[in-house]
Amino acid sequence: MMTYLKGFKIYITAFLCFACLLLGNVSNAQIQVGNDMSDIDYSLPREYEIGGITVTGAKFVDPNVVTMLSGLQVGTTVKIPGDKITNAIKKLWEQGLFEDVQISCTQKIGGKVFLNITVSERPRISKFSFRGVKKSEADELRKKINLTRGDVATEHTYNKTRGIITDYYAEKGYLNTEVVIDAVNDTTRENYVILNLKIDKKHKVKIGNIDIEGNEVLSDNQVRAAMKETKERGKFDPLRPLGATVVNAIWDVVTLKPLKAEEELFDYVGNNIRPRIFKSSKFNQSNYEDDKNKIIAKYNSKGYRDARIVSDSVYVVDDKNLGIKLVIDEGDKYYFGNISWVGNTKYDTAVLNNVLGIRKGDVYNQELLEKNLTYSEEGMDITSLYMDDGYLFFRVEPVEVRVDNDTIDLEIRMSEGEQATIKRVKVVGNTKTNDNVIIREMYTKPGQLFSRSDIIRTTRELAALQYFNAETLNPVPEPDPADGTVDIVYNVEETSSDQIELSAGWGYNRLMLSLGLTLNNFSFKKFFKKDAWRPIPSGDGQKLSFRVQTYGTNYIYYGASFTEPWLGGKKPNSLSGSVFHSVYTNGYSKSSEYFGSFSQTGVSIGLGQRLTWPDDYFTIYNGVNLIRYHLNNYASVFNFGTGSGDFNIIGYNITLGRNSVSQPIYPRYGSEIILSLELTPPYSLINGRNYDKEYPGDENKTVRQDAKYKWVEFHKWKFKAAFYTEIYDKLVFMTRVRFGYLGYYNSNIGATPFQRFFLGGDGLSSSTNLDGREIVGMRGYSNESLTPTGSDGLNGGTIFTKYTMELRYPLTLNPQATIFALGFVEAGDCWSGTDNFNPFDVYRSAGIGLRIYLPMFGMLGLDWGYGFDDVPGSTNASGSQFHFSIGGSID
Repeated sequence: MMTYLKGFKIYITAFLCFACLLLGNVSNAQIQVGNDMSDIDYSLPREYEIGGITVTGAKFVDPNVVTMLSGLQVGTTVKIPGDKITNAIKKLWEQGLFEDVQISCTQKIGGKVFLNITVSERPRISKFSFRGVKKSEADELRKKINLTRGDVATEHTYNKTRGIITDYYAEKGYLNTEVVIDAVNDTTRENYVILNLKIDKKHKVKIGNIDIEGNEVLSDNQVRAAMKETKERGKFDPLRPLGATVVNAIWDVVTLKPLKAEEELFDYVGNNIRPRIFKSSKFNQSNYEDDKNKIIAKYNSKGYRDARIVSDSVYVVDDKNLGIKLVIDEGDKYYFGNISWVGNTKYDTAVLNNVLGIRKGDVYNQELLEKNLTYSEEGMDITSLYMDDGYLFFRVEPVEVRVDNDTIDLEIRMSEGEQATIKRVKVVGNTKTNDNVIIREMYTKPGQLFSRSDIIRTTRELAALQYFNAETLNPVPEPDPADGTVDIVYNVEETSSDQIELSAGWGYNRLMLSLGLTLNNFSFKKFFKKDAWRPIPSGDGQKLSFRVQTYGTNYIYYGASFTEPWLGGKKPNSLSGSVFHSVYTNGYSKSSEYFGSFSQTGVSIGLGQRLTWPDDYFTIYNGVNLIRYHLNNYASVFNFGTGSGDFNIIGYNITLGRNSVSQPIYPRYGSEIILSLELTPPYSLINGRNYDKEYPGDENKTVRQDAKYKWVEFHKWKFKAAFYTEIYDKLVFMTRVRFGYLGYYNSNIGATPFQRFFLGGDGLSSSTNLDGREIVGMRGYSNESLTPTGSDGLNGGTIFTKYTMELRYPLTLNPQATIFALGFVEAGDCWSGTDNFNPFDVYRSAGIGLRIYLPMFGMLGLDWGYGFDDVPGSTNASGSQFHFSIGGSID
């Protein structure tokens, strides 16, 4: 409609221009200007020279700009009547600045005409506001519509704004949104308007039902399940057809029809139990088109190569529901026939057939064929076979050469190309981390043959550093076919990896305050360079941490640690060291006879090394720990000995680990396995002392215990394994098992009172490291509530097991705030000895949780768990429990 109006206005304006030439003497079709009496015959166009151009009506647009936009120039010729005048009006109109445009002749002298351009300017936008929406939504819309003061208020501007707003709400499921734009004159500024954008979202429209016709091979629910984003409304009505479903399923099993029973149960769940937790049922046209392709891909994977959607329609059920109807033609089922290879010289047919994994007679599966030819996450594929051996320019194309009834013969045509050598490796985007820190983690080196697996492994190692956004790590090969080389560019995005911990917790009837600082990308060699303090010297990948903990004057802990991951800078051999000191008192003044104190001082040093066997995911760590406990009248806490004296630990630790997780913050696949052993010298076996004979009068065994434990002896075994599997688009299933055992060399000495296991709660240490105990968190139970007391009267377990299963889904993977929700089931227990150890007699719990990773604070967690089993001797240790965790303490 607007197009016709514009054309009509141009015609009328042009007509007025021509009419102005007739005003001199209409009856004679002449014009009289000055003393020049010239007859103009308008049936015969005549050229005139433009003698001058004036502009009227332009208040906010420069008149010279109006003249320039018209395309008319003084001194040029113009035919009257002719196209130049018409085009000039059209050009001005198309600018969108004016509501009306006219060009008229004001004077004619000889062969010259003087023109006047009359414009009526459109109003401009002074400001705008939203009505009917929340402030947060208005802020989002403000960014999207991108209106600014001074924009011309045209109908195009209004339509564009309405479109952006309705599209914004359509993505959220509000498909019937109405937008009314009221333009009110701004009384403070001439020719300006204020826009009031009135938005009525109406009801959120969801997909009420998806109806399927023509399907026999796949059930309705299987077709719906193939649609990953287009989902029906959630539903929970498990009881209505349950009885009939169970009876039918049992009958199918009895009559040896297990597949039919499985299908009936699947349909029952799909029709009656449809929780919408991770996927909404809003309609999105783009997702809908993709999902229709996924339906066809599902059929293709079943051998139905010719399956197609004959028709589909989306219709309105009511103001809250849409309906979708799909009519499917499944076609016939096909099978693989003969498979031949063309162009292969590197590998023979037998090798290629083995990697492809498809045999004659297999159901035709287009998805499997493409995956096994190009990229398979489960194992080797044809393209990886070549690309891992340098064949960057390798290409493969399957061609159907014969279709005989239900059998398809394939010819797989290959172009192997030449092997490519890596010429250069570049890193782009590292603003803080030094190049050498990145380069030393790379498996792709100049001069090596190109390998796709090496690129994937390098990307994983860079993500594991936690210096970069793991979601945006992007390796880009830049091949040069001319000389058979390739440059590999790693695009990285720096994130803050340093962490600060400021926390408060309640434990042992005290408020515990903790302050910790961890610098994960520290540079010691820049420490004395003034310019490097921005705010701290960084970039060399070293780790430096400090920690202070206190609950007042009666307790203070402080410690520091340092790790150099590449000792010497040439090999991935890490050197780590730490020191700590803590002092506890019982609250009495030092001059009091009741004053008691306990202090511990520790030093550790270790060397880690990456291994290449059994594979290069393995690491080994060797370390030495030195700890001294000094007790002064502190028997109230340590229920052994006299409560005074010195106790020493000289321990050697060896840890073997394998870590292949995809990334440390939100792993989607891979595993982490750790086996460690810490042991001390077997002093009692070396010195041969019999403490019972040495202290015959020590009836309470306090003195002899001081002597027995003066040099602490033990061997401590720990095992942890975690496995991650992405079962569906970022939905990750995690399983984890932990085990610990504290053993002794001499039965006369028994298990040490130090280094024991305490199970239950959030896993935070609070004031728990009095005796080197290890806190193991378990949700659904209060802190340390699952910790036994042994027959020797000593607190703490010597053996524990813990089993965990979690289902995780990310709410956001933004590196500045990674957030994921989880549901868990957990089981575990702790025993005082092996006599009553039973790994299957455990306490059980289940619940939900949330994890928030902030680069500055690390991993924070909030969990609600419900402990199902009563704990002897405690009435509130199980049941409903909330847990707050820091740094994965609960794991």
